[in-house]
Amino acid sequence: MSSVNTINRIAIITSGGDAPGMNAALRAVVLAAENYGIEVMGFRHGYEGLLNNDFVKLDREDVEHILQYSGTIIKSARSERFKSEEGGREAATNLDAHQIDAFIVIGGDGSFRGAEHLANFWKGPIVGIPGTIDNDLFGTDNTIGYDTAVETAMDALDKIRDTAEAMDRVFIVEVMGRNAGYIGISSAMASGAERMILPELQKDKPLTVAALVKHIESVQRVRGNSSYVMVLCENQWPGGAVRLAEQLEDRLNLPCRPCLLGHVQRGGRPTAMDRILGTRLGVHAVELVRQGKTAVMAGVTANELSETPLTDTWTKRKKLSEELINIQQSLFNPIKKDRNKSTQ
Repeated sequence: MSSVNTINRIAIITSGGDAPGMNAALRAVVLAAENYGIEVMGFRHGYEGLLNNDFVKLDREDVEHILQYSGTIIKSARSERFKSEEGGREAATNLDAHQIDAFIVIGGDGSFRGAEHLANFWKGPIVGIPGTIDNDLFGTDNTIGYDTAVETAMDALDKIRDTAEAMDRVFIVEVMGRNAGYIGISSAMASGAERMILPELQKDKPLTVAALVKHIESVQRVRGNSSYVMVLCENQWPGGAVRLAEQLEDRLNLPCRPCLLGHVQRGGRPTAMDRILGTRLGVHAVELVRQGKTAVMAGVTANELSETPLTDTWTKRKKLSEELINIQQSLFNPIKKDRNKSTQ
């Protein structure tokens, strides 16, 4: 395992889905490394760039003013050929050819699985920085990009509420998060959505069209004709928001409209929280490789810097807050009020 004295050159990639704040983390790695006289080489397009030897030397002037930019200046990609044994060996050979002493990857669980694969063929320190809007990695309270994605979804939901209220319409807004409901629950709570369909809830007690119709009708009876906004996490309904809107409109005397936010959630200027988080984690990652730590993710837990074995980040389940679920569900439970009203 490398010691502090042997780290002269770090390789860094951004991999998988891009997330606002990746540039902040990249900047922090370069600037922190420079303080120790360590060179940083960025490989473009993630692991694919590592295989293609597509690299650039990163200096202070390259990264100093990139905090406000979304995406990633060294690009990102997914690489199928890297997953093979041959791909892993080729990547390790390229790292050795460039005299790389440590490797940092900014990405999500797929990127970290790639780091574990690389560790089978290359023995230098490998550290992950959590960059994914889904916020689904165990070992850190928040991942880079999550806060910005929630802000983007909330802004869209606020705008949708305006037109929904004007027309007394039902809107089903589909957000990202096919395996984790963090964007869904946070954007639903922040925007005052009447209903949310999350992976965690669908797994335990799947909602039906009949249950949704009952809830919408109860809201209408209690409040009178009004808007109704539902947040749907992607891949949680057969046919998505479009199909669900059709099914609801068949049963309701209300127009139902779908809205898919899609990749809009990946863009936009990173929020202050994502810029600060990216900066903290970038510096933390450099410190970890200088200590010779390997196969770990740099994270923040209870606002304190932490480190977690890479395999734990995807094998252990990060639980959605039961408190937030209970709050959101209790605030929009008109059925009990409807029953009380009918007995008066």
